[in-house]
Amino acid sequence: MSDEKTAKRRVTLRDVAQAAGVSLKTASNVINGSGRMTDETRAKVESVIKDLDYRVNVAARNLNRDHTGFITLAVPSLIPPYLAELANRTIEAARQRNYSVYVTTYAEGSAKGARDLLKKFNSTVSDGMILSMSEVENISPDDLKVDFPLVIVGARTTWGIVDHVTPDDVSAAAMAAGYLYERGSTRLAVIGARDVYDEDALLNAVEGNAQLRLRGIIEETRRRGLSLDPQLIGNTDQDWTIGAGARVTQRLIDSGVPFDGVIALNDQLAIGALTALRTAGYEVPAQVQVIGFDNNEEAPYLQIPLTTMDSRLDWTAPTAVNRILGRIDGSITKPELLTTESQVIARASTR
Repeated sequence: MSDEKTAKRRVTLRDVAQAAGVSLKTASNVINGSGRMTDETRAKVESVIKDLDYRVNVAARNLNRDHTGFITLAVPSLIPPYLAELANRTIEAARQRNYSVYVTTYAEGSAKGARDLLKKFNSTVSDGMILSMSEVENISPDDLKVDFPLVIVGARTTWGIVDHVTPDDVSAAAMAAGYLYERGSTRLAVIGARDVYDEDALLNAVEGNAQLRLRGIIEETRRRGLSLDPQLIGNTDQDWTIGAGARVTQRLIDSGVPFDGVIALNDQLAIGALTALRTAGYEVPAQVQVIGFDNNEEAPYLQIPLTTMDSRLDWTAPTAVNRILGRIDGSITKPELLTTESQVIARASTR
């Protein structure tokens, strides 16, 4: 009976050290791939580990290191293609750094929103959080003064309190508008505004995808001595779906106000706009050019492949992961705003 119990006993790191004739510290260094020793010693310990079928006690190791090996990615939803791709790219970037990711969603603008998530963060299961903050969250500076590593991604301000990783939406939108103007458009419609159109207020916008992109469009339009017609600003509230894009574009068509270019503030809206335009008999891009944002997976495969602004998730996800891990290991201590430029991905919906 005692032999049977011994056989079932979990092999410990001390057992490995004793069997290999090395110190506990040396055995631990082999497990963690650290420390200095001869190749012969390392090979001997590794052989004992294999022979004894030693399994690392992950919970104990993390406790000793004061790290869990996990980070949290919090997003408002995984339905929008942009957020789903953000999650996938964050997981991959973390995996390359030997970290795992918990992905969680929160109820936008509710008692169970981002503020609640920040208050209830559990540092025993995750070392830090990357938060994609919804535009409808009522977040204050005090909410971001947390005692755990935090990185914000997206178009919300962080008041310089925590790291903020985001493409430059103003610059990207100006580039999109300029691209259409340079190809002959003179009267632009915009699909995806989220409030009553107030040009002066938008020119002072400091956060929000819709607000910052509209600001960039307005600035570029003014630089060219032109103006936007408020009747051609399509308000979709918080709905940036294909259906919203189609419905609002149809309303603009029905208004009879002429336009020869559409800037949709994401690709889903742009797909809806393309559908409404073609249904109404418009030729794209001969009569109306269309450009979107985010370069969603389906954009190149539409009947009229969609010109769009690069989302730069290839930069955002790894940059956010690098920042959060730097925060966790203490190599990064000062909050920074990190931005990057976008680029036009030209396809058949523009000339």
